Amino acid sequence: MLIMPRLMFSMFVLLLYTGCSSNQQTTTEIQQRIIYGLTLEPSGIDPHINASSELGIPLRQVYDTLIYRDPLTKDFTTGLATKWEISDDGLAYTFSLREGVQFHDGTSFNAQAVATNLDHITNPDTASQKAIFMLGPYSGYEILDNYTIRILLSEPYSPLLDSLSQVYLGIASPKALSEYSTSRYQFHQIGTGPFTFAEYIPGDRIVLKRNPDYWGGPPFYHSLSDQSINEIEFRFFTDTSTRSIALISGGAQFMGELPPLDAKSLVTNSAVQLIQVTIPGQPLQFLINTKRFPTDKREIRQALLYGTNRTAIVDAVYQRFSPVAWGPLSASTLYYSRAINGFYAHNTAQAQSLLASAGFIDNNNDGVVDLGGVDLEISLLVPPWGFIPEVAQLIQDQWRSIGVRAVLQTVPTFNALTEKVKSGEYNLVAFYTFGVDPSILNSFFTTTGSNNWTGFSSAELDNILNNAVRQNDPNIRADLYTQAQRIIMDEALVLPIRDYVNLNAVQSGIRDVAYDAYGWFPILNNVSVSPST
Repeated sequence: MLIMPRLMFSMFVLLLYTGCSSNQQTTTEIQQRIIYGLTLEPSGIDPHINASSELGIPLRQVYDTLIYRDPLTKDFTTGLATKWEISDDGLAYTFSLREGVQFHDGTSFNAQAVATNLDHITNPDTASQKAIFMLGPYSGYEILDNYTIRILLSEPYSPLLDSLSQVYLGIASPKALSEYSTSRYQFHQIGTGPFTFAEYIPGDRIVLKRNPDYWGGPPFYHSLSDQSINEIEFRFFTDTSTRSIALISGGAQFMGELPPLDAKSLVTNSAVQLIQVTIPGQPLQFLINTKRFPTDKREIRQALLYGTNRTAIVDAVYQRFSPVAWGPLSASTLYYSRAINGFYAHNTAQAQSLLASAGFIDNNNDGVVDLGGVDLEISLLVPPWGFIPEVAQLIQDQWRSIGVRAVLQTVPTFNALTEKVKSGEYNLVAFYTFGVDPSILNSFFTTTGSNNWTGFSSAELDNILNNAVRQNDPNIRADLYTQAQRIIMDEALVLPIRDYVNLNAVQSGIRDVAYDAYGWFPILNNVSVSPST
């Protein structure tokens, strides 16, 4: 396709204006407007209520958080809080707040504003899907003075700082929260961030505009220049086939979640810059049901892992953009244990030996092993996202070589997936989630975990994971999570496939593109546009 670079940014509007905040280095800017392609339209975009990763892409620009994680070091750094202290018993977190910050509506930021947000999130009428759970054993707060607040816990919870650094606990204007109902606030969102929320038309667009009175942001935010972007229009590209076309044609300057084949075709296109971002959390994996025959047997679960050629899957489906996953955490996640690298590497002979040790052999020479005439049949729940159907089809083909019949059950939506899980009528279910802190393991692998889809129960594993979220010492936490990952893989509770890599691309004139520590959310405050475009 013929590319005309000088025309690629013809939609940019250039407008000189003044009015930078006092802590910015420049006083004159050239307004640059870009179109950002979102790949999913969330059913709701209130960070205190809704749970999608997609909502954080625009709203990370609207809201500030008390603290941040540095994108490079992953260490915590200042935000709306300038410092914090944790009590010796881990039950009280005291935050000294930044003075002189205003919300986009002119309301002053202070301790009462933080308190109002906490009350809003924990109010049952808000019906928070994620933020309330991120607070862990939250029990209340104390306002010590106008710029000091203490958050109280009923028991130690080390992931709290991680939670407070995420957009779902972004600080909203208390005035706006009181003026709008929970159903209307998503159209009138007001934070303290570098961009203001200008417009939201569901199914069409979200528009953000530069906040001229921004206080400056965390240490990794850049000062503005005359090439900084000042208006962003987010549009929805839910059809994967339209994404690279829009990028190349100029219909969008920024696009996330490109299909791997499209990304491969863009590698040599000088008009486009491909940006690969590793996402911490859980890899694409299949959780294995230990409560249903035949995966109630450890040897069968191990055989399925040995019988899966993950390298071939990553090569074919993800075009080698993603690394092979080895355990229940992605390699970029805090406290990932590299000791599990290479666990259950593809070995057909080992898989067949394990099946035979469990009594499964091909008695009638039909290519499928059986136990007393009952064929070994494994049911997989297959949702439509993340190229999981393609992965499942390759697994189905690979398992034929070890004599296992895989039955693929497609589930069209997340709700359909969870309903099927509740029925227990499956052997494996594909799933993944994201986060820097490995406490995400608790909901999946503790006996009472809300997502314990494996049905596995171990007092030892429960104690390890529950203790890990009560510890603030990083060395102790690292040791506990190493133990947990080893048990999970020794018991073959998951079939890991690939560590998630988000394939983004921008037109060549877009500069200074970086993502926050969680991988999903671009730091659009820092993005600039080359004047030559």
